[in-house]
Amino acid sequence: MILMLCRRATIESLFAMAASPASASAPSMTLSMHQFTSAGAGYQKSLEGWAKAGIKQVEPAAQQLDNFLKQHSLADAKRILTDNGLTVVSGAIGTMGLWEPNPNFNRNLDEFKRRCEQFAFLGAPVVYSPGVTAARFTLDDYKASPAQIRKVADTAAQFKIKVCAEFVRSSTFMASLPTALQLHRAAAHPSFGILFDTYHFFSGPSKIEDLEMIRPGEILHAHINDTPAIPRELLDLQSRLAPGDGIAPLKSILSKLASKGYQGPISVELFLPMYQQADPFTLATELMHKTKPILDL
Repeated sequence: MILMLCRRATIESLFAMAASPASASAPSMTLSMHQFTSAGAGYQKSLEGWAKAGIKQVEPAAQQLDNFLKQHSLADAKRILTDNGLTVVSGAIGTMGLWEPNPNFNRNLDEFKRRCEQFAFLGAPVVYSPGVTAARFTLDDYKASPAQIRKVADTAAQFKIKVCAEFVRSSTFMASLPTALQLHRAAAHPSFGILFDTYHFFSGPSKIEDLEMIRPGEILHAHINDTPAIPRELLDLQSRLAPGDGIAPLKSILSKLASKGYQGPISVELFLPMYQQADPFTLATELMHKTKPILDL
């Protein structure tokens, strides 16, 4: 634990020395809630609980939406948003296999199109797909990926929305920020960008200095969560903590992100049962309190 805390202090000091006047200013980001965080409450109860706590921006998820649609219409789903004064800032569409070459790409693209239609109706300006895969790849796969990405972005553009690729710490294709940026620039599509998740960035193979690679406009959306003070070998996709409860230098990371041009919403995305099964109002109230000093709300 002492080593982990020392590591955090060292990283914080490196950020402070490297910060420019622009990056030293408070990041202009606004808090949002990802529906995975209150997955146990379902689509309607999570949104209503968050709104009661004062949340204004949300990121609905396909699984919770699908469960709601078993007994309700898509118009009902949108009505819950509008009735509670909520703005959709992104959509977690749940469709995989969009970025890496794979034999199911065309089928995945059809599913993606269906999700774009749903989330565009709900008002999402952006949707995203994580690069989760454990397959093996070659350099030729990275050369083929940009053309595939452009097909995905073309589909999103049909619905006047944009699509993000999320680099994922354990992915065998897109695990780091540099790889995500390289593919973004190779695809060069105006409807495609990167989703930056603080957990995947800090706990994965990315390096702090990689933040310097970001150009304005490349990050279209962001997620905020913290990293436990345990060996990285024990971390998985779910073992993330509420902002401020772990060892990641979140305030410094977000300040640098802001200095690189990102000034949009940032969603709290958590998976552990102690969050997902909690009362949405109580949890949102707690998360707003924890995140406020990080975002300088």
